[in-house]
Amino acid sequence: MKKYILQLTTLLLIAAVATSCGKIGKKKAKGMPDDGQLHGAAPSAKPGLSKPIGMVYIPTGTFHMGPSDEDVSYAISARNKQVSIQGFWMDATEITNNQYRQFVWWVRDSIAAKLLGYVNNVDGIDYVDWKKAQTINWSDKATVEKLDPMIVPIPDRIYGKKDIDPEKIIYSVEYFDLKEAAKWESKGKPRSTFLVKYDEKVYPDTLVWMRDFSYSYNEPMTKRYFSHFSFGNYPVVGVSWKQADAFCKWRSNYLNTWLDKKKKSNESDFMLPTEAQWEYAARGGRSQAPYPWGGMYLRNQKGCLLANFKPGRGNYPEDGGFYTVRADAYWPNDFGLYNMAGNVAEWTGSLFYEGGYNFTHDFNPDLRWNAKDSDPPRMKRKVVRGGSWKDVGFFLQVSTRAYEYQDTAKSYLGFRTIIDLPYFGQGGKSTKK
Repeated sequence: MKKYILQLTTLLLIAAVATSCGKIGKKKAKGMPDDGQLHGAAPSAKPGLSKPIGMVYIPTGTFHMGPSDEDVSYAISARNKQVSIQGFWMDATEITNNQYRQFVWWVRDSIAAKLLGYVNNVDGIDYVDWKKAQTINWSDKATVEKLDPMIVPIPDRIYGKKDIDPEKIIYSVEYFDLKEAAKWESKGKPRSTFLVKYDEKVYPDTLVWMRDFSYSYNEPMTKRYFSHFSFGNYPVVGVSWKQADAFCKWRSNYLNTWLDKKKKSNESDFMLPTEAQWEYAARGGRSQAPYPWGGMYLRNQKGCLLANFKPGRGNYPEDGGFYTVRADAYWPNDFGLYNMAGNVAEWTGSLFYEGGYNFTHDFNPDLRWNAKDSDPPRMKRKVVRGGSWKDVGFFLQVSTRAYEYQDTAKSYLGFRTIIDLPYFGQGGKSTKK
């Protein structure tokens, strides 16, 4: 009996060593001395993303959110409130046509690759073989024949040209709904309960240039704005809130897939800024100034206009732009952000509710609602900030609130994204200890 207990004890000890150290006979894990003391265990993955391209760091701080001047509209929908914001990274410019086109082409190529059989099956799931997908020749007739499901139907073709049907460029969105999972009533429910999956058409609505303005000649913008190289660095428009949100989901997945390949840590998700984050970033550290550049006026000392908007009673070209201008036009604010006033108004991730300031928290305030198609229109209102090329100066104030419905697109509405990362210096390494 004693011999049996001794053998069993020996086996359990060997199993414990195998479990804690990986393989029997190997040296103890690096950084994990076996001395009976608590040393901690670091993740196995390498550090993730360094300084994000095209983004600037918005430092942690406190500011007064709300009107810096008289509430001209007497709407009482933006009461002054002191809030604190955790630091984050933000796109220095609005997302441009070129940047959004990368998303559209990625979706297009992934659909085409699956039609051509350029996939690798792993555990019953088809993953795009991007090495083969990058070789797709869109001018080859034989290839285009195989991609017929993506091509405009024969009755809809102009001069028989086989163009890609924008309605077929659809991105399959997948994400985990942390807000729902965090609710007390959600405790104990399976993970699948909070997985959200849906399809979203991603091609911009180019007809907004004509739809937004009655009795106005804007056909050239409809035909060229998103497709012509001349507008590559101009802000993308004609994108609904749902499309902008899908872009954020894709950008997050695109980054983290690359990080996985490099065996690096995954990062936070890209997202549309909250209303508070947007206003804090737009102010550029100037808490009580009505405009991003800090002054009280729309012109500098030389009389030059400081943003792209509708001066006076409609002298559109006076500021240097008739419609939109380059996303990096005019001087940036003190945080290095361009066109936080004018050019195009910008989607935020926040639900528009008139009394929202009264009950949101005073640190990182966030009011969100993932509205379904069946929800009433009132629940689909999203906060829009910054004013645009067709707006008067009032809408350029950093505190002015407006809204649009999440399933609509406009010729004067774009977006920029944020991501929650530590601050990185010029060398690409975190300066925090």
